[in-house]
Amino acid sequence: MYRPKEVYIKILEMRIMESDIHNIKTKFLETFNGKPKLFRSPGRVNLIGEHTDYNEGFVLPAAIDKCINFAISENGTGRCRIISADMNDGHEFEVKSFSRSEKSWANYLMGVVDQFNKEGVHIGGFDCVFGGNIPIGSGLSSSAALEAGLAFALNEIFNLKVDKLKLVKMAQRAENEFVGVRCGIMDQFINIFGEESKALKIDCRSLEFDYFPFEYKDVKIVLSDSKVHHSLASSEYNVRRHQCEEGVKILKSLDPEIKSLRDVSMELLHDNKDKFDHVVYKRCEYVVEENRRLLDACICLQNHDLKAFGEKMYQSHIGLRDKYEVSCAELDALVEIAENVDGVIGSRMMGGGFGGCTINLVLESAIDSFRNEVSKNYESTFGKKPEFYITQIVGGTNLITV
Repeated sequence: MYRPKEVYIKILEMRIMESDIHNIKTKFLETFNGKPKLFRSPGRVNLIGEHTDYNEGFVLPAAIDKCINFAISENGTGRCRIISADMNDGHEFEVKSFSRSEKSWANYLMGVVDQFNKEGVHIGGFDCVFGGNIPIGSGLSSSAALEAGLAFALNEIFNLKVDKLKLVKMAQRAENEFVGVRCGIMDQFINIFGEESKALKIDCRSLEFDYFPFEYKDVKIVLSDSKVHHSLASSEYNVRRHQCEEGVKILKSLDPEIKSLRDVSMELLHDNKDKFDHVVYKRCEYVVEENRRLLDACICLQNHDLKAFGEKMYQSHIGLRDKYEVSCAELDALVEIAENVDGVIGSRMMGGGFGGCTINLVLESAIDSFRNEVSKNYESTFGKKPEFYITQIVGGTNLITV
């Protein structure tokens, strides 16, 4: 019986996923007693809306098929025993008494247990094996997959009935308070609330959200990893936040109702340009434009106009490059090369900047030529090959039945 190519690809993807889950379950059964429940916790991409979250604006992430799988069960004791299958490493601690570990991966998980304790929600000891295929340091949010995935799993195995939004907030605080990283809420939010073939618009002030269709079977989301991670990223991130706060102070003196750049119109900003330092003005202009661009991009998805959506992505990159100034030569080159490849619908840098990945919408039929062209041109300029991650949009963290 004839089957289209995409059917065979889907079957292969399902078999790979089932194999990954089987390996985690097997590792659990070799190590612990008990019958584990299995969970899949996805990574994420952000389609558009960069550096808008801490300005109380909008973001548009989607959960993707790179994920972390968990095999987990309660063990009837007061101890938590966790194994990282990928690192071939383990960590044990008491549910009610523990401190930060030198093993950085363990802190993301202990931070979640810490949040259940702080909320006064009783959990017992548990055994857990986890592993997956989210590339570490790629900007696909493996940390949120760990945190939100474990929070979801513990909620299930102990039948705690904690609502999904509270799980999201607990997972975020695990990273803020225990790990010590001042992250926003987007990554944990999309991990729990993601839906297949849909992008999620999140209002970072109210946490209201809406789904928008991304139903393109012939289009893949391809991440091009620049393989560079400049040390500027963390320090310049704080500088950008401060510059935005400076801009808000100026605008608040003109209109006391303004609480963040989310409240600022382009007209108000332009009319008062002379009151700003040149650099601060550029930073504010980008954020105000990006929020508007994201809302327009959602309309593009609603209208199934992916070409117009792709143009918004290119415009976003230009703003990040020229006004917010968080791009770098490598990211700019990846976007420029992509723009000249047939079958590429949109491209931009993704994440905090100064390295990491670009996100590209590519026709499935053009993926091979895209990778060849980008690799050839990028390597000839920078002497290194980019890495590619081909993904598609899936649902959020869930209990698996194999």
